[in-house]
Amino acid sequence: MKIKEIYDYVIEQGIEKDPRKPEGVREALERVKKKYDDLKEEDKKDFDMETLTNPYSDTRILCGDPDREVKRMMVGVDIEVGEVMLADRLTEKGNPVDLIMTHHPEGKALAMLHDVMHLQEDILARYGVPINVAESLMSSRISEVKRGLMPINHNRAIDAAKILDIAMLSAHTVADNQVTHFLQELFDKEEPRTLGDIIKLLKDQPEYAEAAKHGAGPDIVLGSKERRAGKVLVDMTGGTSGSEKSYEKLSQAGIGTIVGMHMSDKHRKQAEKSHLNVIIAGHIASDSVGMNLLLDGIEKAGVEIVPCSGIIRNKRN
Repeated sequence: MKIKEIYDYVIEQGIEKDPRKPEGVREALERVKKKYDDLKEEDKKDFDMETLTNPYSDTRILCGDPDREVKRMMVGVDIEVGEVMLADRLTEKGNPVDLIMTHHPEGKALAMLHDVMHLQEDILARYGVPINVAESLMSSRISEVKRGLMPINHNRAIDAAKILDIAMLSAHTVADNQVTHFLQELFDKEEPRTLGDIIKLLKDQPEYAEAAKHGAGPDIVLGSKERRAGKVLVDMTGGTSGSEKSYEKLSQAGIGTIVGMHMSDKHRKQAEKSHLNVIIAGHIASDSVGMNLLLDGIEKAGVEIVPCSGIIRNKRN
């Protein structure tokens, strides 16, 4: 596959499993197109044209020729300068790496991470929170994340990759959509009665089972194994953690248990006040599930996958 083909594939797969459904994604892209059309000509030169066809600001070709053929791809949850050097070392030893795929974004994809958080407004609305309330709740949180990203040295790893002539691509929300859809479908089908049942279902997946061996597996942070789960919401996509104030609204809308990748103590305390159960499935294990669901299709097309930096590789095809 060419880099551009891999890029197009992960976007296509991200849209297919997007909580907004394809029609919701189309509406979002139409809003971006209108925003672009309304810009003055002098402002259009700074507009990111990728956003007209790619609804995920955190998924981008970061460097490299899009037409480059990829036979071997190194994939990690986090790619920093060390992993770039590792790819170069593999190439030196006769195992050339044609592309590095990072899950967590770098460069512009990291700087614009906050933009994809609007997806969470639609998720809240889907579970019964009025859209005007959802947008109000997310507004301040999106601004907070944007400000937090401003001081970061976004391009360190990309600069190293450019010097070594190694291509890089980030695949963030496209993968998070996969694990969110996969687990939500699993819980909706199995209808776990208790939090203990949810933990068991998670550990039936190889990524979570392996993470548990290293002390990073699923854990109940609010509730107990015997407590009844009620309606389960998988909260694992939309850039990063949303507004802690949304938990009260979700509880009022009938959600009993949140299953997430991670949760700050500030968010946990608010969830407790809202009488929600909370299970943390595990960050890196959840990222691995999402990436694996993408990697299976890429590997099937003939690309060799070299997992690194936290990826727990498991094939489902």
